[in-house]
Amino acid sequence: MLTPAKIAENYVEIGAGKARTPLPKLFALALLAGAFIAFAGASTTAASATVTDPSAAKVITALLFPAGLVMVVLAGSELVTGDCLMIISAAAKRITVPELLRTWGLVYLGNLLGSVLVAALVVFGHTPDLFGGALAESLVNTAVAKVSLSFTDGLLRGILCNILVCVAVWITIGGSTATEKILGLWPPIFLFVLAGYEHCVANMFYIPAGIFTAAEYGIAAEGLNWGSFLLRNLLPVSLGNLIGGAGVVGLGYYYIYLHRKKAA
Repeated sequence: MLTPAKIAENYVEIGAGKARTPLPKLFALALLAGAFIAFAGASTTAASATVTDPSAAKVITALLFPAGLVMVVLAGSELVTGDCLMIISAAAKRITVPELLRTWGLVYLGNLLGSVLVAALVVFGHTPDLFGGALAESLVNTAVAKVSLSFTDGLLRGILCNILVCVAVWITIGGSTATEKILGLWPPIFLFVLAGYEHCVANMFYIPAGIFTAAEYGIAAEGLNWGSFLLRNLLPVSLGNLIGGAGVVGLGYYYIYLHRKKAA
């Protein structure tokens, strides 16, 4: 395993490489990451749909959901929440702010499209038929709960979530083998899911899947629509993820491990 200081040094070039990836390839990588996280969301919802004890359902979901980030890291793709660490490359002046924002924007859109496409395939392939329709009810209930959060709750839960996600990504960079990377990322992702924090890309699956399911199965879902998805959840959660990932972890580690070195 690399030391945290070495991870910070390496990430300067990692972030620069991401910013200079040809845009069509970058978008394709982002589509894949959105799909991988959506697969994790679909599978964890199915695994917990018939579990009546809420705590047990949470534990099952938290144990399984990290598989999504395993696919992102090991199979190769670009996830905007992890790419919040690119602020390190910008702070080190290895990339420009326009390059940073362009990369973030394109990856965000690719993640959104990949997640929504998987949500549509899951629902219109009638996976929610599982367990006598219990999965359909679970998908809708999850989406309704997410759009019912206040702006402040979504923002703060987004901050907490992406601190843990970026710590997980940070650890994977330090790992030299697949085993080290998987074992390193699992605990932080487990914690964020168990605690109920909010991840914008996961919600790009959960909420559209709930919207599609409510329409396809005729399930009442008060307040669940595309407007509430975008404004009541995705906006505050995305802002929170940015603050937690770029502001807390990215700039925090830049200051700890690179700022002093530069000043010296």
